Amino acid sequence: MTEQTDFFDKLLAAVETNQSLLYLALDPDPETLPPQVSMTGEETQTFVTDLLAKLKSAIDQTADLICACKITLGFYQSLGIPGWALLQEILTIIPPHLPVILDAKHCDLNTSTVFAKIVFQDWRVDAITLSPYPGFDQVAPFLLYAGKTVFVLCATANPSAAAVQEYPTPNNPFYLQLVRLSQTWGTPEKVGLEVGILPDMLARIRKEAPERLILVEGDIPVENDLTEENDLAQLLAAGLSTNGDGLLLPVPPSLLAGKEPRREIEKLRDSINKQRLRAIEGSPTCELWLPDVCFLQPEPHRDLILQLYDIGCVVFGDHVQASGAIFPYYIDLRKIISIPQIFHQIVSAYADILKDLKFDRIAGIPYGSLPTATGLALRMERPMIFPRKEVKTYGAGKLIEGHFHPGETIVVVDDILISGKSVMEGAAKLKSAGLNVEDIVVLIDHEQGVKDKMQANGYRAHSVLALSEIAEVLYRANRIDTEQFNLLTAEH
Repeated sequence: MTEQTDFFDKLLAAVETNQSLLYLALDPDPETLPPQVSMTGEETQTFVTDLLAKLKSAIDQTADLICACKITLGFYQSLGIPGWALLQEILTIIPPHLPVILDAKHCDLNTSTVFAKIVFQDWRVDAITLSPYPGFDQVAPFLLYAGKTVFVLCATANPSAAAVQEYPTPNNPFYLQLVRLSQTWGTPEKVGLEVGILPDMLARIRKEAPERLILVEGDIPVENDLTEENDLAQLLAAGLSTNGDGLLLPVPPSLLAGKEPRREIEKLRDSINKQRLRAIEGSPTCELWLPDVCFLQPEPHRDLILQLYDIGCVVFGDHVQASGAIFPYYIDLRKIISIPQIFHQIVSAYADILKDLKFDRIAGIPYGSLPTATGLALRMERPMIFPRKEVKTYGAGKLIEGHFHPGETIVVVDDILISGKSVMEGAAKLKSAGLNVEDIVVLIDHEQGVKDKMQANGYRAHSVLALSEIAEVLYRANRIDTEQFNLLTAEH
């Protein structure tokens, strides 16, 4: 699978692959550190070497159980020069598929521009935490980097902070004003919130910011007894979005220090997933999908294929296709726009192909691929147009909707490639307006030599999935039987 570069894409992929909302904090509690004033340079270096081994072990044990890693900058600064060297070493051993959040709580306006460059270009971390007090001017330099995310510190669980956070009144606290203001600084993909572990506060923040990603700090409760189980359920009910996500939770240090850390962290992850399912039972429009099978070998698009099947996108029985041919099955992709979890995943899969192509604008083929093309245009910040299915007999009577210039190169997006007829007709309309079309990207390729046919007509066809790949995954997962597998893989 191609390595993701955007924070949100990497995070979503890790959440879906590892089925986890947990992140690993790669810095121990400062209270456990020996006093630096009593340590010689050699002792400090020995301590740093031992710490590196411990942190590497923690990464190795949890890499398939977490969705991100977080590094607290102040901890490494406190160790002096050896700490800076340790930080650089840690950045090299974090698996590239896991996004890295630098918990800097940066608040110096004068150094924001240069610090943003160091963090995002030199250190290549994916997200950073910032203090909101200098205002938007402090945040703006970090928002200039495409694919990067900032988390604005809105509230902490520190008891003495209440005097500031709940000013002027508990009914209209300062921290909620910060939440409201920060949402005007950037999109949900660009600006998230950092919050301490207080369920009541978290619930109020989630109500004010239903679409924002919330990074939770603190020691979350683990299920050692009924009370802590209820505490965890309360925390998740307060902070989860209606989609059963939108929350990043820390791996408790107590689990990492236990005798069987991996088993305990896996238990916590599974418990959180159960609570996620319960938390969204009252939201019938946004269902959470979790895998129920385990393959010995990794399958890049396994979960996507299983989700497509489970929501009814693959149905059997004789169906007339747009070309007039009758197939013993039907691929119905209209349902994906109603399920944010899978729609986001599909848009990411398309974007992974488009990022390697050269084009000026994105064109969707009416009507099935228009939502996907719109999602891609927003995700990649590229303009979109589309050829009309039929030319209007009123108004401007345009063949192509949207703004464009003749001579520009257009990448065409469609949902499924069966005969290639409809997508080539759409491409021909674009070319008739003086536009260049070289690449066509679809979600599913029916194969049967259609890509060769497209090549013969001057188009490069790309697909996220092939029908044979879908059939193989569904068969191995016992979703379909041998007869249905043969129906999907037979030539038509």
